Amino acid sequence: MSSPDTEAMATPATNAISTFTSNIRVKLRTPARQRNLELVLVLFAIGVNLSLIALVQLGALGHLGFGAITLSAVLGVLILGVHATLRVVAPDADPLILPIITVLNGLGIAMIYRIDLADHRSGWDSAGIKQIVWTALAIAIAIAVLIIVRNHRVLQRYRYIAMFSGIVLLLLPMLPVVGSTVNGARLWVALGPFSFQPGELAKVALAIFFAGYLVTARDSLSMVGRTILGITFPRARDLGPILVVFTISMLVLVFQRDLGTALLYFGLFLVMIYVATGRSSWVILGVGMFLGGALIASQTLSYVHGRVEAWLDPFNPDIYNAEGGSYQLVQGLFGFANGGLIGTGLGRGRPDITPLASSDYIVSALGEELGLVGLFAILALYLLFVSRGFRIGFAGQDDFGRLLGVGLSFAIALQVFVVIGGVTRVIPLTGLTTPFLAAGGSSLAANWIIAALLLRLSDAVRHKPLLVVDPEVSPKLVVGQ
Repeated sequence: MSSPDTEAMATPATNAISTFTSNIRVKLRTPARQRNLELVLVLFAIGVNLSLIALVQLGALGHLGFGAITLSAVLGVLILGVHATLRVVAPDADPLILPIITVLNGLGIAMIYRIDLADHRSGWDSAGIKQIVWTALAIAIAIAVLIIVRNHRVLQRYRYIAMFSGIVLLLLPMLPVVGSTVNGARLWVALGPFSFQPGELAKVALAIFFAGYLVTARDSLSMVGRTILGITFPRARDLGPILVVFTISMLVLVFQRDLGTALLYFGLFLVMIYVATGRSSWVILGVGMFLGGALIASQTLSYVHGRVEAWLDPFNPDIYNAEGGSYQLVQGLFGFANGGLIGTGLGRGRPDITPLASSDYIVSALGEELGLVGLFAILALYLLFVSRGFRIGFAGQDDFGRLLGVGLSFAIALQVFVVIGGVTRVIPLTGLTTPFLAAGGSSLAANWIIAALLLRLSDAVRHKPLLVVDPEVSPKLVVGQ
């Protein structure tokens, strides 16, 4: 118990030391709290994923089988490996991103496995088992990204390498030897028994290039131009970057027959250039260019024209029964209607009736068996993931990190909108995949890389000096990292 004399002996120096040690204790506990929260949420997410597999088996088969459950449990161990890696290399990373993508990935695996059961596919050739293997590989890649990229600013040095890599990845499917056409779109590269979609990885490389380029060129892009009707438009010489990206997007649309990927690349660049410059004229100009190009394509390219017709009049018998018509779209809408509010239950619907239900139309399959409530829950998970990504981007300590965080988050948001908008007939149907849900190893790898980069960015945002002292109280004490 302190006496009045002891209190009288207190000096500003002792008060500073007390504040100093108090701040040390608070700051040292913060990373541990973040990671402990993440651990609890990850364990809950793994439990949800195992329960989804069990419900699919009970609904479709009437009994439990431990093969798929065991493989899902192995994935859970790998996800705990990501958590352990974050504790070491990124202790201040956002605690919600990993649990969110764990649940989304698990939902996709459960629904793909359910469609396999409906189609009587089993063993290592089934899409569900392949999805589990691809997920394990994607998780390993994410761990490697977290370990190798210790400072996101290093990526800015390699922006032109990222640009070259992105262009090469976009052009690979057009090559006559390795390029492969699947369902009318030339988006795949086949190497022996293996095939992948390089455009998924290209979006990560292009996001890095756009962020690095706009950091160095934003002054000329934002301050110089001609004002027309109150809107300042850029100079002709500054239109070079947007014209290059526009040309690449149109080439993808024409030669690869993929409207969704073209929209994704161009939309990604427009949002990042708007965030970098703050000029709405770039968005107006870019949207006008893309809409004009898409309108011309819809009148001159049979592929785009067919998609637009199927969107405008899907129940027309001529369009419904035509090759590449609206049959798939209508079956997906019937699936949503069959699910109603609360769904038929996992394993109790007929998602296998819809063509490509495990890839392009996995949202329709989930909507049928989980209902509108389940679909809203999935959208809420995406909304939370994107909002955390935007928060990480806008809170960044450097311009490159801000642009990269916003760009990667918007890529996921735009992809979700384009896919779900096409399936629900809000916009014409495109060939994009639903992030973390749809079958496909390329998409999984790219999206797990995006998640790893966002975790790295969030660690940089949250990471602050552990030894913090008010300089007005004790200006001679040195603040350390």
